[in-house]
Amino acid sequence: MSRSATQSDAFRGRYAEPVPMSNLGAMEDDFPEFEPFDDEVQPRGFVPTGQALMVQQVDMCQQINKPNHYTTAYDTGNLVVRRGQEFVVRVTFSRPLADGDDFQLEFLIGSNPSASKGSLVVVTFNSRHGSSWIGQILEKQGQSVMLGITPTPDAIVGKFRTYVAIAAGSGMQRTKRDTSTDLYLLFNAWCPTDAVFLSDGAERSEYVLNDIGIINQGSVGAVSSRNWMYGQFERGVLDACIHILDASRMPIFNRGNVIKLIRKGSAMINSQDDNGVLVGNWSDDYSMGRPPTSWTGSVQILLQYANTGVPVCFAQCWVFAGVFNTFLRCLGIPSRVITNFNSAHDNTGNLKTDLIFKADGTPDRRNTRDSIWNYHCWNEVFTVRPDLPNGLGGWQVVDATPQETSDGHFRCGPAPVAAIKEGLLCHPFDCGFVFAEVNSDVVYHKRDRYGTLTPYRVDKTYVGQCIYTKAVGSSVTHDITHTYKYPEGSADNERTMNRAEEYGCVRDHSEIADTQLSVTISCEQVGLGHDVNLVVDFHNQGDVPRTVQANLSGSIVFYTGVIANHFKDQPFSATVPANQKESVMLTVTAQEYMPHLGAQLCLHFVVTGQADDQSLIASKVVDLQTPGLQMQVSGSPQVQQEMVVTVTFTNPFSFPLQDVYVAMEGPGLMNQRSRFYRVIEPQASISWSETFLPRLSGPRRLVAVLNCRNLHQVSGLCDVHIAE
Repeated sequence: MSRSATQSDAFRGRYAEPVPMSNLGAMEDDFPEFEPFDDEVQPRGFVPTGQALMVQQVDMCQQINKPNHYTTAYDTGNLVVRRGQEFVVRVTFSRPLADGDDFQLEFLIGSNPSASKGSLVVVTFNSRHGSSWIGQILEKQGQSVMLGITPTPDAIVGKFRTYVAIAAGSGMQRTKRDTSTDLYLLFNAWCPTDAVFLSDGAERSEYVLNDIGIINQGSVGAVSSRNWMYGQFERGVLDACIHILDASRMPIFNRGNVIKLIRKGSAMINSQDDNGVLVGNWSDDYSMGRPPTSWTGSVQILLQYANTGVPVCFAQCWVFAGVFNTFLRCLGIPSRVITNFNSAHDNTGNLKTDLIFKADGTPDRRNTRDSIWNYHCWNEVFTVRPDLPNGLGGWQVVDATPQETSDGHFRCGPAPVAAIKEGLLCHPFDCGFVFAEVNSDVVYHKRDRYGTLTPYRVDKTYVGQCIYTKAVGSSVTHDITHTYKYPEGSADNERTMNRAEEYGCVRDHSEIADTQLSVTISCEQVGLGHDVNLVVDFHNQGDVPRTVQANLSGSIVFYTGVIANHFKDQPFSATVPANQKESVMLTVTAQEYMPHLGAQLCLHFVVTGQADDQSLIASKVVDLQTPGLQMQVSGSPQVQQEMVVTVTFTNPFSFPLQDVYVAMEGPGLMNQRSRFYRVIEPQASISWSETFLPRLSGPRRLVAVLNCRNLHQVSGLCDVHIAE
């Protein structure tokens, strides 16, 4: 049996017709140009004498519609509009309309369109009943008629085909298939009755229309930022986002439901179980693709996936979040990228992150299963939640990084931020997992020779110390920790934690004796290739002096907290006077850590100590700082006027940089360009210039990145204001 025959028979016995799951597939044979009425006995309407009515031209009025729908920036030849809001179409007939003329506009999406499923929409302009979309004649000028069409605020989102059909005697005479009249229909954050309505205009501009972003990285106390080019308006990106839904085999008639669409998108941005967009890789081996640090934005990733159908290599959490943000904003859903610092990943589904240490105080890496990420990026979307009680709409957590399964797929959310703050973990989707990421207790255990674990310290404040996003209308960081959790130690926070435990998230209830000794580690920012100077402070609140036998452990870690290479163990001791502090300065030389770095630029230091019956522990993450790229633009900053951007870099290190990849791009300015250098010798410089023609006006940004085998996370940016 042929494949086509097998596919056509697969639905038999379950559905009357196959469930349509493709929006962008070839639909050339939609409707016959002439379709007879089912009942030919009674004519549908009066047939005017004289010349038959015919359609000469259909104008989608892009110059009028796009500004009204905030879609001018989309680089596509077709009309892009938002649901729940009127758009206009000008139809020119062969003659002026007469009283008895009867015509309709038909909008079709997907294969086998159906009026009952919302994928076939008939819009009428007289007393005859049509579909739920509203149509009206706005203006008549001779043979030309201006029509107003208002889609419902819950209409299917995607690419529609447009026809004009005229009642002609015994049937309907349609226009021929014309791809220039296809239109894209998006979610509408400007429409009060759309599920994604966002009332604040500045927030709409930021969370729907801004095509550049800043993603926070680094560690608590040393937060850094990465520029990410979302590029949701660039050519081909809108089709690529619809292609993702097609590849997921999401039924066409579900694509107006924002909750279902978000969950499908969360699963499809990663390739873990559904051949989605991005392959995650947290190793040092990126030989089969590109390092996650080498991407400048989402555009190239989405276009590569749409063109090849093959998952793109490679991504880590900020790449998943950046591409997902492009997908959401491109379809009209308000969204933003969130960074949670000290993000817990507990493999046992409770509110405890267990870190295990040997009897001598050194980390027991073999038996520790849980991890605390230095940071983890996810997304929030803004939408109502009609499936949940009042008060749980608004910002929702969604996460495309594959960590745990949700209903059988690697995805997460949407989980209401308000539910997480209140500990209401009974509501869908995945509230318990997100709650643990920001609220876990860190339990420190000592493991004896027999494998018995004894807790000796519980830190209830380490996880979820700060949760950041980009501020509206600026590049500064906005702290939104208060939207996820009440202040640590407050009565409200205790109530939330108790409620979460009632819903099955087990907390730690270890009884730990109060200690009079404590230890902290501090460090200034350190450049790559420089020595690290650690200050270890021992605090003694007791009335007698104490001698601490301590150990400094140093490791190269992935930002996920997983150790890549262990490079240092240094025993030392300190005597701490009663009711005083004793500081110990420890130096870690560049020669000690540089040979072990690989692709990672993150050092993790742990100080453990023992003083009689008291155990101490403190940790510090040090992100090594890298040099930057210099960018400069010249030329007339005006739309479609040639400009030049120049990227320069000098290798400040004593070692050569090998196999150097440099890339730059700017949404609305230029597509991604790249250049390869075999080697950049110590103190040598490179300079690279490219010309471009700005497409969009207003404040724009160019970003460049440099990656090579022995240096990562080097970037630069340049802002420019483009005039009309």
